[in-house]
Amino acid sequence: MPKFMDVHHGMQGITPEALKEAHQADLDIQGDEGVDFQKAWADPESGMVWCVSEAPNAEAVQRIHERAGHPATEVYAVPIEV
Repeated sequence: MPKFMDVHHGMQGITPEALKEAHQADLDIQGDEGVDFQKAWADPESGMVWCVSEAPNAEAVQRIHERAGHPATEVYAVPIEV
């Protein structure tokens, strides 16, 4: 299944607990779109959050994030991995 990296902006001050909550919100509904969110990282200072997932397409990733209340600013396919 294709892999994706998505980016969120505007999440300044995010705490580890808030990141865990947001990630869990994605996990709770990811199966509706066939997405598998694998990991999330955050930088509270810049307000950026990054997520890695496997999904049928970028649109499925975005739909889950939107439904969970934190739409991604960008979603990138990751066609090569080492």
